[in-house]
Amino acid sequence: MTLLPTAPDPVTDTDIGRAALPRTRLWVPRHVQVTRSASELPHGQRIIARCEAAGIDDIEVLSGDRLTGLRGGDERETYARAKATLAVVVSPPSKRRLVPIPPSADWRLDLAEGCPAHCQYCYLAGSLGGPPVTRVFANLPEILAGMDGYVGAGAVTSGTDERGHEGTTFEASCYTDPLGIEHLTGSLSEAISHIGTHSFAGPVQLRATTKFAGVGPLLDLPHGGRTRIRVSVNSAAVSRRFEGGTDRVAARLHALGSLARAGYPVGLTIAPIMPLDDWRAEYGALLDAAAAELAGVPDLDLTAECITHRFTPGSKQVLESWYPRTRLEMDPDERTRKHGRYGSVKYVYPVAVMREMRAWFDDALAERLPAARTLYWT
Repeated sequence: MTLLPTAPDPVTDTDIGRAALPRTRLWVPRHVQVTRSASELPHGQRIIARCEAAGIDDIEVLSGDRLTGLRGGDERETYARAKATLAVVVSPPSKRRLVPIPPSADWRLDLAEGCPAHCQYCYLAGSLGGPPVTRVFANLPEILAGMDGYVGAGAVTSGTDERGHEGTTFEASCYTDPLGIEHLTGSLSEAISHIGTHSFAGPVQLRATTKFAGVGPLLDLPHGGRTRIRVSVNSAAVSRRFEGGTDRVAARLHALGSLARAGYPVGLTIAPIMPLDDWRAEYGALLDAAAAELAGVPDLDLTAECITHRFTPGSKQVLESWYPRTRLEMDPDERTRKHGRYGSVKYVYPVAVMREMRAWFDDALAERLPAARTLYWT
């Protein structure tokens, strides 16, 4: 995997509050596979052209619709090859039947699946089957056209006192980071423009969160205030240790300010919260830096989502195969065991720790970012 800087001045330390021109990163995969059906669609052809313009030499248009050669000799080899591969495919009908995605949004809208980053706590581990290749969907117009049938039918945010004003909400970053691949796909820009200008049967909002900062292509789009971009941020300790292949937090916050000044509703996704080291001071510095970036934004529309670290038996197994030397704490004996739907098990922090962290974040957000509406704590 290659990461290319898009600005000449690098951020040279991990101090979130440092006033420097942030550097952004562009992922350049080593391999691109395009299925036959995807290669026949206009959006698929545009993605191929973008990959060629990025200087990618290994672009293979397959004779059929099945990806090949993604597995290596062991899990690490498979991980490395898959993470260096972009696959351009057609989203099947099953993916276009939208499902609720609580607590974020009424509906999950997948523009892609997989992510080029190397976060050692990756939410996708155990959620997506097979090698962790990044798949982008070439039938984007078909995906966007399908939104109409879901407007007014949501039950997660629609109809609630707290968030009903957002309209029907669609989450585009459940299984991907759409900004991290935007320079190769253009899919997020096309979705924002479509949703900003399309005549829907009722109010709508597209939601996307990112650990990348290359927001330049989004700033002049006709978003109509219908897309909320959130940046996923964390303490210096968490970001430094566990968020490989992402833009620095300082760059993400700078991007958030740029989006807010371009009229976008914006948000902070503080995740996954971990009580490491001097966590109060570090998360306080994070919130102070966010407040500084957003200072003076007229009519600021800002939300906050707070998500603590958790893992499942399946994700623990996958992550430890991907990152065998990780220092990420995933000890079931140190956690509280919770049961979800369909008998699923996850491990979260003990009740006393959760209560202490939540109380601190409630107070810190109110003090440092009084304009922010906290959507949920989990």
